[in-house]
Amino acid sequence: MWRGWLPFVPYAGVLAVVVYCLAPFYWMLVSSLRRASDLFDTSPLPSPVSLENYQAVLDPAQGFARALLNSLIVAGTTTVLALLLAMCTAYAMARLSFRFKRLILTLIIATSMFPVVSIVIPLLKLFTGIGWINTYQAMIVPSMSFALPLAVWNLTAFFRQMPEELEHAAMVDGCTRGQAFRKVIIPLAAPGILTTAIITFIAAWNEFLIAVSVTNKPQLQTAPVAVSKFVGAQTYETPFGSQMAAGVLITIPLVITVLLFQHRIVTGLAAGAAK
Repeated sequence: MWRGWLPFVPYAGVLAVVVYCLAPFYWMLVSSLRRASDLFDTSPLPSPVSLENYQAVLDPAQGFARALLNSLIVAGTTTVLALLLAMCTAYAMARLSFRFKRLILTLIIATSMFPVVSIVIPLLKLFTGIGWINTYQAMIVPSMSFALPLAVWNLTAFFRQMPEELEHAAMVDGCTRGQAFRKVIIPLAAPGILTTAIITFIAAWNEFLIAVSVTNKPQLQTAPVAVSKFVGAQTYETPFGSQMAAGVLITIPLVITVLLFQHRIVTGLAAGAAK
C-alpha cells in the first residue's frame, strides 16, 4: 500500500519546502492589502481588499520613492564596482601560479565573515573625520567590503573550470592576454558573472545597519532605513500595514530580476559546481 505513494514523496517534500519559504511573503502581501482596522484579521484572504497602505507608502510626504531610488543607486553602484574588481582579481587567482595563493583566497573570504556591527563604530568615526557622513560613498564602500570577497570567491571557481586552451587559441589568432580575457573568457563566463551580480545586488539592496548608521538625512536614506522610520497615525502606534506594503514594494524588483534571469542563474550555479 505504501509503495504506491513512494513516487510522490519527493514532490510532497518539495511542496512542503516551497510552502514553508513562501508563506511569510504571502502573509506580507495579504496583510498589505488589508485595511488598518482589519490588520489583526487572521483570514487567509483580505476582505475587503484595500490599497490604503500602498497609498500611505507612496505618499510624497513619506519620501519612499526617493528611498527606493537611493537603494537602486547604492546597490547598482556596489554591484558594478564589485564585479569589475572581482573579475580581474578572480581571473588572476584562477590563472596565475604564486606562493600562498590558497592562503590569500582564504583571507579574502574570511574578511566577509566579520559581523557588520563590529565595524560600524570604526567606520562612523572614520567617515566623520573625512566628511563622508550623509554621502552615497559612505554606504557603497562598506557594502563593497562584504560583496567583493564573495564575488571574487565565486568567480574564481568559474574561471578555474574554463580550459586555458581557449585563451591560447585566441592568442594564436592575434589577441593579447587582455583581449582574450575580454572577448573570450568573459562572454563564456556570463552565467557565472550574472549569478554573482544578482547575489551581490540582493545583498547590497537589503543592507540596513551601515545605511542607518552613516545617514541621517531623509533624502539619502535607503528603502530598508525608510521603512524602519515609518510612524503611525498616533504616538507609539506601529504602522504594520504600511510596513508590509513597503516590504512588498522592496521585494518586487528582486523577484522580477530573478524571474527574468532564472535560466542564467541556474546555469551559472550548475557551472560553478562543476569540476
